[in-house]
Amino acid sequence: MALEQEAEGDGPEGRMGARIEDCSCPRGGGWRPGAGWARREEVQAEIDTLPLHQRPSIREMGRRTESSEVPFRKGRGDVPRPSPSPLPSPSPAPLPRAGEGALITIHRVGTRMEIAAVSPEAAALGLHSGMPLTQARAMIPGLDIRNAEHEADAAILERLALFAARRWTPAAAVSAPDGLWLDLTGVTHLFGGERSICARILRFCARAGFAARIAVAGTAGAAYALARNAGGPITLCPSGREAEAIAPLPLEALRIGEDSAIAARRLGIDRIGDLIAMPRAPLARRFGQALLTRLDQALGSAAEPLEPIVPADPPSASVRFAEPIASAEAIDTALDRLMSGFVDTLGEKGLAAKRTILFCSRIDGEEQRIVIGTARASRDRNHLLRLLRMKIETIDPGFGIEAMRLVAGRCEPLGPQPIEGGLGGEKPDPDLVPLIDRLAGRLGARRLFRISAVESDVPERSLARVGPLSPAAGWPDWPRPVRFLSPPEPIDRVMAELPDQAPLRFLWRGRMHRTARADGPERIYGEWWRKSGEADAVRDYFEVEDEDGARFWLYRRGDGIDARTGDLSWWLQGMFG
Repeated sequence: MALEQEAEGDGPEGRMGARIEDCSCPRGGGWRPGAGWARREEVQAEIDTLPLHQRPSIREMGRRTESSEVPFRKGRGDVPRPSPSPLPSPSPAPLPRAGEGALITIHRVGTRMEIAAVSPEAAALGLHSGMPLTQARAMIPGLDIRNAEHEADAAILERLALFAARRWTPAAAVSAPDGLWLDLTGVTHLFGGERSICARILRFCARAGFAARIAVAGTAGAAYALARNAGGPITLCPSGREAEAIAPLPLEALRIGEDSAIAARRLGIDRIGDLIAMPRAPLARRFGQALLTRLDQALGSAAEPLEPIVPADPPSASVRFAEPIASAEAIDTALDRLMSGFVDTLGEKGLAAKRTILFCSRIDGEEQRIVIGTARASRDRNHLLRLLRMKIETIDPGFGIEAMRLVAGRCEPLGPQPIEGGLGGEKPDPDLVPLIDRLAGRLGARRLFRISAVESDVPERSLARVGPLSPAAGWPDWPRPVRFLSPPEPIDRVMAELPDQAPLRFLWRGRMHRTARADGPERIYGEWWRKSGEADAVRDYFEVEDEDGARFWLYRRGDGIDARTGDLSWWLQGMFG
């Protein structure tokens, strides 16, 4: 190694240049050759790349902290001098806590608390499932610790399995505690191949807020091991190469107990590949048959049946005729018979129908579909039958209907309900639900609504349509018109005195109106947090009554002073009475 060095001296040769060759340690520096901290810069760079909990302490590095200067210690013949007061410096920003943003869930295992699940931030700090809580707290202070909710997790997994059984494959099952089994045999070609269906499932999980990894293999055990130990989001294992794919994985990937994994490591068995290469008889005597069964299931030598979750069929009732029917009277009679069985089925399951679908199968292969809905879930036979009879005229029987079926498209639980009214003979409040359902059947469900107030300063955004039975928010104390125009309509030929006077006359829909009385202005500012263009917007509203007694609600864009607030155009927002 060749190194060039310059040294300074106090003699006549104050500066000399020396070239040292074939020497691994420079001379004349500020350290002695062979010191353990000579490569402190390289070592410190390596330490900075490690997580906080893995960095060595000062004692492990062989260093010591520098002692601070004692203010009352005097040197030989020195006189203490007052040090100049330092300039005030801004207080440094607080350093982030070590465990800030790291979330873990815990549960009780025996007599101690263990980590059930960790967030990505906590996993980056070295935490993992099964670690004692006391150890995690000692390693990383400031963790966000919450109790695990295993019942809620199981309910979410069951809902995801039901969704997968309806959307992707009929064979879907829950893989406790954090996965799903999906049998893709015979369905991948419907989605463009294995990788395409995996990408579709991952996109759905991302939209639902779940982070997921998918592995496709010829056996359930290999798919389980690869999904939880492979690096990428999608792992595709060719059929017949399961042994090669799972060989480098740890023993826990075989779903064996922790005791068996620890005992195997004591014998030097760390990977599944080591287990595959060993003779089976000694393994069975040492670890039992359970370990070999899991290994055979992963390699395909032993069967592993799955118990798929079966989506519950919706409540329904059907009837098939000996001869096709085509008249309205025959259809009415069939509906009366069909509704009795349908209501009985709902009552047995404790449900009520909010959306009911009638299927009429014709002899020519076509199917008529009639849909009715109710504002409130009901299993009132007479009410549902009345709504269906209103739709009989829309049924086209063709050459005849050979079968009819009623299906509850949307159901809700319905238990015992209290009797309305009081024991003293008070009359109950009238029930508007039957009337609303009949009007919705005639006019359409979208034409029945209520107007509810919404918290907003802009009048166009302060109103919203809600369902006919939904609660409506209260109205503000400010006067508002009965008839509201959205969007507002422009008015022309306005004569008004700026900046704060009401219009003396205006033209709206081809008619000139002259103001008799006016009140205002009521100033409303734009909602800058919704739209950046409303940062400076201003509206001045006026209540105007014309000579004929008609009352209007007008506004002017702008305050009449600053051009940024509006263009001073006039608009009609609504009418009073």
